[in-house]
Amino acid sequence: MDSGTRNRPMEVTNMITLTDPAAAKVGELLAAEGAEELALRVAVRPGGCSGFSYEMFFDGDIAGDDTTAEYGDDGKVRVVVDPASAQLLEGATLDYKDGLDQSGFAITNPNASRTCGCGQSFS
Repeated sequence: MDSGTRNRPMEVTNMITLTDPAAAKVGELLAAEGAEELALRVAVRPGGCSGFSYEMFFDGDIAGDDTTAEYGDDGKVRVVVDPASAQLLEGATLDYKDGLDQSGFAITNPNASRTCGCGQSFS
């Protein structure tokens, strides 16, 4: 490795993308909790009616091998994904809708071959 590549930041790969509405809502929730130093952890866990389920929560315990990205106009919304989940979330998008027919967070994942009716699990 030459000295020109040694100090470059690691390229972010295998990361879920947040839409602007999702980043804004996460920022609102963090501010309301008074916990702006936390990150949104997005994970995939075994379970659910289709094999895997999504998990999202605020986390202050960031591991060295986690992938982290910042979103929002001010870059204050950090998203963290563990290495195992990153493989299943590559190319996925987290969106937030607030309307009469749809409300809440939704993940669109091109890696999911099948999803269940609740939209919370996939295979």
